[in-house]
Formats: sequence, structure tokens, C-alpha cells
Amino acid sequence: MQTSENILMTDPVSVYSLPGTCFFDLAPAGGGEPYRIFLSIPAEKPPAGGWPLLVMTDGNATFPFAVASLVTQAPYPTGTNVGWGVIAAIGYPSDEPYDALRRSWDLGPPPVKSYPPFVEGGPPVVIGGTGKLVDFIESELIPRIAEMVTLDPLRRSLFGHSFGGLFTLYALFARPDLFANWIAASPTIYWENSEILNNEAQRQPIPGNAAFLHLSAGEYEGDELAPFQYRNADAAMRLEKRKTERTLLLAQEMAERLNGTADGLRAEFELYAGQTHMSVLAAAANRAISIAFAVGD
Repeated sequence: MQTSENILMTDPVSVYSLPGTCFFDLAPAGGGEPYRIFLSIPAEKPPAGGWPLLVMTDGNATFPFAVASLVTQAPYPTGTNVGWGVIAAIGYPSDEPYDALRRSWDLGPPPVKSYPPFVEGGPPVVIGGTGKLVDFIESELIPRIAEMVTLDPLRRSLFGHSFGGLFTLYALFARPDLFANWIAASPTIYWENSEILNNEAQRQPIPGNAAFLHLSAGEYEGDELAPFQYRNADAAMRLEKRKTERTLLLAQEMAERLNGTADGLRAEFELYAGQTHMSVLAAAANRAISIAFAVGD
């Protein structure tokens, strides 16, 4: 039997990349490590108003899901209600799906706090850099992409999952005019005793056109584990953690609380059946595509 190692050693192979995509590294003007920007731009001529734009966090992990969803749906808009648009996913110069240290800083809201290292002897985990990442998106990333392709300033969407979902909520409450659609999948609202609720209470009113907030969670992000998880040795500990985090309930409550507020914010909650916190990513990225690039309401 041939192993994957034998195949790589003996057979001619080529590296596969997603057609129509590219990436470039972009360092913040104020200094700091560069981000890796994964980019998908339609081959077609942009519409008169420019392309809609979807910005995603955790780009190394989320970008492949989003591109696959877009290219399989956009050619058939009458069957999917999805058209073409630009995807810009913010990641890191790594082949790994996540950079735990950098995303903790980038996606964890202020105030700045330090936690023990992920591994013994490693650097401390620091959060509090969300404001800097929002500034980077507004002042550097979007203008850079606009130099490359015509964008519709009224059709911009932001997507994040888990800590990225928390970042999405922070950005909405602090900078509500930056995007039209805010897509927060499995947001860690519980983080630091639900400190994000203070941001919600003090959120800036939405100017001009009403915004849309889509909150979601997997079925097994509530008080129950997925059936297979009960067979695992850590089932009891995992269940207690789920009950403490209350990801599903807190997201649902926020949607109910914010929907139809005086400044015109629309909010809804969606439950993804049969999904856990990590398996939900594909479904959530697919929904982000359908929201960001909807052909019509």
C-alpha cells in the first residue's frame, strides 16, 4: 500500500491553490507584525456601484470555506440568490489554520489583560487589541483593496467566528458605520464575565442606513453535548464548560434584545442543527456568503 509520503516521493505532484485567489502580506503602518490577506476577486467586470465586500477574521481557516461557497453558488444566482463579490480574509503568515497568540490580541476586546501561557515556558497570552485591528481594517485594509478593485461602500460585511464573533460585536458597537452586515458566529459573549455587554449598553447609534446583525450558534453549544462527545473521557468537564459559556443562549438573547432598536438595527439568531463549536464553521461561512452577496431581499 502506498502511503501519502511514498506518493509525494515517487509520483509527480503539483501544489494546488484555489483558482482566482491570491494573498499578500500587509503590515500596519504604525508598526507591528504583518497580516496575511487572502483575497478573492471576481473575474467579471464589476457592477456600476462596485463589488460588495466580505471581510473575515481568522482568514487561514475561514477563507477556503468562503471561497468554495462563493464559486459554487454565484454562477447560479436564480437558484442560490448569491452573486459575485470580493472576499478579504485577515490571517497570519503561517500554514496553520490559527495563530493562537496573535488572534488573542487581535480579537480579544479591551481592556488589555494578560493570561498564563498556552504552553509551559511560552509567552503570556495578551488580549485587548481589537480597536487596533478595527483601525487597520478601516484605514489600511479597505483602502488597499479599493486600489485593486472597485468596491461598493454601502455593501460591506464583516464575519467572525468564536473570538472572531466577539470581535465582530465589538466593532459593531464601536464603529457601526463601517459595515452594513455584521455576522457573528458562535461569539464568545461570556468572555470576561460578558464584558461585551457593557460595550453593547454604550454602543454608538447607527447612522444612515439600518444595519443587519446575524448571530448564530451550533446546536451543541448550549446545555447538551453532541452525542459522540458523551463517549469522550472529558465529557463531564466539557459539559460544565458549555453550561458556563452559554454560547447559544447568550447569542439568542442578544439578537432578541437588539432587533428593531430605535436606530433601525435588525438582528436575528440562527441555530445550526447538529453542529458543535468547531464543526459549525463551514455552515457559518456559507451563511456569511449568502448574506454578504445576496442578489435581492
